[in-house]
Amino acid sequence: MKTNIKLAAAAIAVSAALSGCATTGGGYYGGAPQGGYPQAGAPAGQQSDYDKTRRNAAIGAAVGAVAGLLSGNDATERRQRAMVGAGVGGLAGGAVGAYQDRQERVLRDRMQGTGVEVVRQGDNITLNMPEAITFGFDQSNLQSQFYPVLDRLANTLQEYNQTIVEVAGHTDSKGTDQYNQALSMRRAESVSSYLMSRGLMRDRFIVTGAGESRPVATNDTEMGRAQNRRVEITLVPLRG
Repeated sequence: MKTNIKLAAAAIAVSAALSGCATTGGGYYGGAPQGGYPQAGAPAGQQSDYDKTRRNAAIGAAVGAVAGLLSGNDATERRQRAMVGAGVGGLAGGAVGAYQDRQERVLRDRMQGTGVEVVRQGDNITLNMPEAITFGFDQSNLQSQFYPVLDRLANTLQEYNQTIVEVAGHTDSKGTDQYNQALSMRRAESVSSYLMSRGLMRDRFIVTGAGESRPVATNDTEMGRAQNRRVEITLVPLRG
């Protein structure tokens, strides 16, 4: 608990210090024009791509050190109350870890060879879905060849229904903050809507967009930007 408090304080301090010296930038998303390509020699007071990358990488690292969930504890607790109200029982004590162990094994087996990465963080399981396999470039409509993968995931979530499902969209740092935030949200909504259409309970879902604020790699290279363009699905156990 003390460690979490220290990490949270450090994250807030880093974020405050960085946001104090940050300015607003514009441009284009992933190389596709959005109101034209950025002009060489941006006006004074406009954030450079380099400064924007450094700021977002630092903020992402600080926030990521505190919690894996983007939505926070309040949203998770609201979903938990809704699920309990709908008659879904919670997990108690050691049952939580064992339940997630079983679900993790099933997910690793069913996601093998799909391009989806399965990551375990404590009792939470996160599935990382890169843009390359989920969406067309700068699009928010799911690619039809990805439907079977989401069907496998939906089946697993039906079998393991004692989890809250956070779907979070992420982008690289190209383009304005506003554009990236909207795109990340549309992509998260596309994934969550498809899963709900397969019979999953709406009350389980938290849908959110992080825009460019949580990079997992440098935005200075195309390879790094490609890693940052992703949708993450985090499965949080419902505790009794």
